[in-house]
Amino acid sequence: MSLLARPAVAALAARTMQRLSVAMSRRSSGTGSTASWLARLPEYACATRELSIPTSYGPARAVLYLPSDDEGAPPPVHVNFHGGGYVMPQIELDDALCRCLAVEAGVAVLNVDYVVAPQHPFPAAPRQAFEVVRWAAEHGGEQGWDGGRLGVGGQSAGGGLAAAVARQALEEGGPTLALQVLHYPPLDLATPARDKRAAIAKPLLRPWMADVFDNSYIPDPKQRADRLASPANPADTADLTGIAPAFVVTAEYDLLKAEGVAYADRLRTAGALIGHHDVIGADHGYDAGDEDKAREVYPLIAAHVRRALTGRKAS
Repeated sequence: MSLLARPAVAALAARTMQRLSVAMSRRSSGTGSTASWLARLPEYACATRELSIPTSYGPARAVLYLPSDDEGAPPPVHVNFHGGGYVMPQIELDDALCRCLAVEAGVAVLNVDYVVAPQHPFPAAPRQAFEVVRWAAEHGGEQGWDGGRLGVGGQSAGGGLAAAVARQALEEGGPTLALQVLHYPPLDLATPARDKRAAIAKPLLRPWMADVFDNSYIPDPKQRADRLASPANPADTADLTGIAPAFVVTAEYDLLKAEGVAYADRLRTAGALIGHHDVIGADHGYDAGDEDKAREVYPLIAAHVRRALTGRKAS
């Protein structure tokens, strides 16, 4: 057994990764800096402002991306959760995607800085994410968006949180979600990474990474089959009829592709899958380093968001 399979060791590694990430993000320029992430895809430009959203886990910082006001009516709102293995707190990683959604879909986008492990282990993140989405539904009038036209989405771990939010909305009777976007999400933490297979010999996600992330996020392996962490695991057999419509994006070489496909099939059976797109020749997190592929896939996501939240096709 790897040392990183021990929760205390994994937590130490996770905290080290967090410190290194903060140090890199403070650089004024260079790969990994906040400035470099904010400079991506400059053709998508929009106004932003910061918000602090009250939750029972403390205030959640969020960046609000605003579409151009071409109609005067409050726009719909899409809540985005960033990736990072439920450990890395870097909302700037999704800045380019959020700008694209605001510009191309014509919606307000909330990019949320949710609580991360090991400081806040499961189920803190999915529960806080649900509180944020419920707040977005209830406070649109004072914030300038239409909370009655609401979507949720995320990349990697953020996609897992989006799926968990949709599940809680189904179980708790709302809020009503017009769409859930699941972009290369982890949806089966109950199956060890060493038992998963990718289409290439050395995918981006390696077993040691899963040891850090999974043991920090859910230290007790018995909890990893929970439906808010592993909805693609065969142990979850609940009826998903009525869950929010979903657009699922997987990557051909991703270690997580099989669970994304499995969950897409499950959503299709429930009548909730509106689309599944597999990014050919791409691995997990492809969009961070391949702007050409990002420029292909981001507008596709935006088209689904626009159609679901506004009822209009992309122009």
